[in-house]
Amino acid sequence: MATTASKESAENNPGLSESPDEATKGYIVQQTMYRIKDPKASLDFYSRVLGMTLLKRLDFPDSKFSLYFVGYEDSAEAPKDPIERVRWTFRRKATIELTHNWGTETDPEFKGYHNGNADPRGYGHIGISVDDTYRACERFEKLGVEFVKKPDDGSMKGLAFIKDPDGYWIEIFDAGRIGGIVAGSA
Repeated sequence: MATTASKESAENNPGLSESPDEATKGYIVQQTMYRIKDPKASLDFYSRVLGMTLLKRLDFPDSKFSLYFVGYEDSAEAPKDPIERVRWTFRRKATIELTHNWGTETDPEFKGYHNGNADPRGYGHIGISVDDTYRACERFEKLGVEFVKKPDDGSMKGLAFIKDPDGYWIEIFDAGRIGGIVAGSA
């Protein structure tokens, strides 16, 4: 007898809790961290190309690294007080923490970071929802952004993958089309 439970139900997903523990009610996905070679190149990409703002920069001189938190927030809304701005930043949903270990940008021996898509595979990508995948990709092409997959390449039409300056993959899609693209897996 066929089940009428949805694909997202605990019945169809062994290990899935029926309901989250009440203690986790205020949890959010706050950040994904990328190690970057050159903050100038990465900040240019995430701000000029993807339209994110710098929410907070934290420097750790004793350990020789800096953290740059970027996201789709209006940084004008951030508190002016430095401590309150840190708290505000860490309450934003889905930010990216760009971690720069000082000196990598000028070290000719530095080989870069593993992007998770080369062997051995692990971490894959982040996803950015845009208004129109094709229009966004035309702009990315004009800006010289490197593509892994253009919107009409492969079997999944209407979504793309680009690379940031460190080779991390970013999926580009629009919510209006994504339902039709993945309908076959529904």
